Amino acid sequence: MTLNDLLHNLDSILPLAVLVAWSCILLIVDLFIPKGRKGWTALLAAVGLIVSLGLTILRVGKPTASFDGMVINDDFSSFLIILFLSSGLAGIVLAYDYLKRMNIEKGEYYTLLLFSVSGMLLMSMANDLIVVFLALELLSIPLYVLAGFARPQVESEEASLKYFLMGAFAGGFVVFGIALVFGATGTTNLTAIFASIGASIANIPILVMGAALILVGFGFKVAAVPFHMWTPDVYHGSPSAVTAFMSVGAKAAGFAALLRIFVSAFPALSTDLTMVLWAVSALTMFLGNVVAIAQKNIKRMLAYSSIAHAGYILMALVPYGNSTVSSDTISAALFYLVAYALTSFGAWAVVIALEKAEGKGLELDDYAGLSRKYPLLAACMAVFMLSFTGVPPTLGFMGKFYLFRTVIEGGYLGLALIGVFTSLISAYYYLRVIVIMYMRDGEPEARREFWVQFTAALTAVLVVLLTLFAQPLLSLASQAVMLTY
Repeated sequence: MTLNDLLHNLDSILPLAVLVAWSCILLIVDLFIPKGRKGWTALLAAVGLIVSLGLTILRVGKPTASFDGMVINDDFSSFLIILFLSSGLAGIVLAYDYLKRMNIEKGEYYTLLLFSVSGMLLMSMANDLIVVFLALELLSIPLYVLAGFARPQVESEEASLKYFLMGAFAGGFVVFGIALVFGATGTTNLTAIFASIGASIANIPILVMGAALILVGFGFKVAAVPFHMWTPDVYHGSPSAVTAFMSVGAKAAGFAALLRIFVSAFPALSTDLTMVLWAVSALTMFLGNVVAIAQKNIKRMLAYSSIAHAGYILMALVPYGNSTVSSDTISAALFYLVAYALTSFGAWAVVIALEKAEGKGLELDDYAGLSRKYPLLAACMAVFMLSFTGVPPTLGFMGKFYLFRTVIEGGYLGLALIGVFTSLISAYYYLRVIVIMYMRDGEPEARREFWVQFTAALTAVLVVLLTLFAQPLLSLASQAVMLTY
């Protein structure tokens, strides 16, 4: 590789390169920032994300391939990179006051978060299974540490250990899947895998087994049933700011990989995999929503809610082999990811506002009387619960509408009906939160921290406002086309 080639390759991944370099520098700079002034670390981390975000926006519409086609920067990756960087900013904003309040403020939080976001960026651009695995580890390892950031709290340490063990288990499935795909096709490049299938030189039975193992590995990452068992304990035990970031970033990165791999490399395997995806999606929607009904702790309820929403997003992947709706598959999934991200960060902001030390303030009963004492906060939470349910006028309704339409156009009316039915089930536990806030007496105590309340208010406004002007966002999602070389 010549110097010009190296510079070209680095230029094509400039937002990622800048963020990784910034993370390494911040790791050193943080050593010189006194304890009690870690707000400077948070500010510098946010600056790094904003710089990377600016570079990404400047490159939208300029697709490039680099590192011999192992990394692709196209509109699909640009859309997701903007989502990941925005999620990183939300993770910093939610953690700023929360870490100080919980007496766990350390500069490492922000550098670990930047490294995890870097892995997510690489995941969205990966066009080679080896790069996919590297990105998976880069985004996951910092999250294992962040889950245990509240140590020596037993719940936090347990969450970290469980997340690490299940993550390692999932990584093993992905590695075995990659090995089988390589054995079947002789390559790990997604474009070359697609070409080998088209040329009828791939060993299809082994390739199907490899694709199935990759699906299992990422099923753990996005918390799809039956690979969801780690989610409630990890969401419950991790610091809430970490859970908020994890629930959006890790899930979106997992779906970014699934969409890229299955749509780019495995469309010919759709006849073997579609029914598996159908069953996993239906089971995930059903189990997540039904078990959430029994939860009395808001963090565990949101954990099962997250599982259910993985099922909804997975719906979009079911008709991926149908060429007439494959582009709608991607746009519906991306649109729903944005709706889920805004709603989820908003809901977690309200949870963080009411959370106290030692896990207090997290029961549903602690929300009684919230509408009288903190009407704005209660109104925001009501918007988020309605959006999770899919009630208009919220972005969650628009997201589910586009998902169901794509699935029906793909010929899977039964799955769409299951989606509608499970949404009705979810209304029971989401609306229960609203009933407790508005119809029961209580003396809730919420923190009046600017950034937390700002996040809740901003996301609530966006969840409603973007519903009224959904077409531009849907157009952006529709234009997020994958590039193949």
